[in-house]
This record gives sequence, C-alpha cells and structure tokens, in this order.
Amino acid sequence: MVSLEDAVIARYEKKGMHFEILVDPEAAEDFIDGKEINLMESLATDLVFKDANKGEKASEESLTEIFGTTDINEIAKKILKEGRIQLTTKQRREMQERKKRKIIDTIARNSMNPQTKLPHPKDRIQLAIEEAGVHIDPFKSVDAQIKDIIAAIRHILPISIENVEIEVKIPGKYAGKAYGEVKSFGTIVKEEWLSDGSWKCRIEIPAGMQTEFYDKLNGITKGDVETKIIK
Repeated sequence: MVSLEDAVIARYEKKGMHFEILVDPEAAEDFIDGKEINLMESLATDLVFKDANKGEKASEESLTEIFGTTDINEIAKKILKEGRIQLTTKQRREMQERKKRKIIDTIARNSMNPQTKLPHPKDRIQLAIEEAGVHIDPFKSVDAQIKDIIAAIRHILPISIENVEIEVKIPGKYAGKAYGEVKSFGTIVKEEWLSDGSWKCRIEIPAGMQTEFYDKLNGITKGDVETKIIK
C-alpha cells in the first residue's frame, strides 16, 4: 500500500453524504486513463472515510445505501470515476504536466501531417498545444480530451488521426526475428513467403509510429529491409 504521506484524498458526495479514500495520485491518474492497476495496493488504507482528515469512518449502512456494497475495491473505483481528487497546487501542476505528456505521446503515435504523410515531432505538438492555449484537465482521461485538443491545434498544425498501410519485405535470415516485432506495431492485413525465403507483408499501423517502426526494422535487419507506404 502507498504511504499516508504520499496519498491524496479522493472524495465522492451523494445525498448529502461524503465519502473519501486515501490513494496514490499517480495510480489514480492511471486508473482514470483506463489503465489496469492494483487498486488495493494503491490505497493508503482499506477504509472509506466520511472525513479522512479527522479519521472518521463511513458507516457500513451508508456505504450500502450509496454504493450498494461494502467492497472497498468497488467503492474506490466509483469514487475515482465519479468523484474528485483533492490535490495541492504542486500536485495538481505535476498531475497536469504528466497528463499533457501522455496526451502529446498519444497524438504523436497516432497522427500525422496529412500534407506530407509523416509524423509530427513531439516538441512541435507541444508548441502547438501551448500556442493554442489548450487547457489540460488532469481529472479527465487522455481519450476524453484528444478530440478537442486536436480540433484546437489544427489551425496551427496540419494534423489528422489515421493509420497508414506499409508494405514490408524482409530477407529470410531476419524474418523469424522480425515477425513478432512487426506484428506488435499493428495489424498485418496480408503476408506471404517468397521463393527466396523472404517474408513480405502489408501492415496497418498508427501514422505517428512510422519513424519508430522503420528504426526497429533497420535495427533488426541491419538496414537490409524494403518498405513502401501503400496508403
């Protein structure tokens, strides 16, 4: 479990009743973003409070009335999904900065310049977000904010979220090692083994992952690979 010193209060209110848990802020952020976490390990204590600062526990009757259960794991999920996390100014700033980095990473991995068909560098995306004065909400998931953020920066940065289809041909001596790596980047839509032992495929990947994809292929094959964007 997280220490009391590192935990923050997540609060939920309904029917005039207050419920609070003590949770690790980074774990709470990951949960909000849809990541799989061990929620019980992320709590400072397996108690639900009506006032955590005073150490006043919520009654089982109130938990059952509002949450329909006394299971701390299920209650914590609802509090994090529908409640609010109480942060200091410093914690909020840090959480907001982490969320911004996640958003930039997600945009960079899944978008491209529709004019050049190439990914945008992360620092260019960050500059566009700052220039557009985009507000990053630390309490909203990345997915919930991406659409509005892209709309806000589109007048600054030509950008589109889409996949690209790439044809790849790899010599037989590298094909076995490369197969799993290639597949991990996206969806193989067509593949065949050629008479010379080479492996040829078409793979659909997020547009922003092209540079990483090519770097990985070149590393595995020592540059002995053929690639071509199909669409």
